[in-house]
Amino acid sequence: MRPLRPIASALRLQAPPRSPRPASHSPCLLCAHRTSPPTLSRRYQSTATSTATSTDPNTTASPQSPPQTHFDFFPNTLPSGPPPAGHFTIDTTTLKREFLQLQARAHPDLHPPENKTKAQALSARINEAYKTLQNPLLRAQYLLSLRGIEVAEDETAKVDDPELLMEVLDVRERIEEAESEEDLLEMKGENEQRIADSVRVLEEAFARDDVQAAKGEAVKLRYWVNIKESLDGWERGKPVVLEH
Repeated sequence: MRPLRPIASALRLQAPPRSPRPASHSPCLLCAHRTSPPTLSRRYQSTATSTATSTDPNTTASPQSPPQTHFDFFPNTLPSGPPPAGHFTIDTTTLKREFLQLQARAHPDLHPPENKTKAQALSARINEAYKTLQNPLLRAQYLLSLRGIEVAEDETAKVDDPELLMEVLDVRERIEEAESEEDLLEMKGENEQRIADSVRVLEEAFARDDVQAAKGEAVKLRYWVNIKESLDGWERGKPVVLEH
């Protein structure tokens, strides 16, 4: 193996990006899809909370409670709610379909002026829930935050595993030394497998409600996601800085 630079100087430990928190005026993701999904004909019952959740901005007086977690917005895709009752792994195709259906009903342009503010707030919450749940890293960080563990905002959260850090540094140098896109193909395949392995470990950890194991794996997944971003944004001769 090639000589490696000192770990302290090669990796910059910074506060990781926070989970997206769109404001009520955030652009609607539905507009970007340019689709016209069928309008939902009924309100959904969430088995995660044992009470119905209201996603109709025109509702004024209703016994239905607002969604308590991101999972409550998608009772069809996630009928059991968050782990350990439900699964960490999500069918993102089904999630996207239900997201588009929800936004078709909540889109501010589809409601009278007196309900637009409420519709905009609901649309922003649906956007945030979807963007968080469709991303394994953000999903893991969100689930940990529900348990009072703020990995996404903890700049001290890192893996104290010398072998892992050596592997990260080795990949970093291989990316820097690449001469063409073809040189990255093998590394991309290897890293996709690392991400898949981390998702599997997270599934098992959340299933047994082992938050410490989930926390450690979420931090590890953040390394692999950063490597993926470096591979996707590769430019010949461009230095690679992995921020954690």
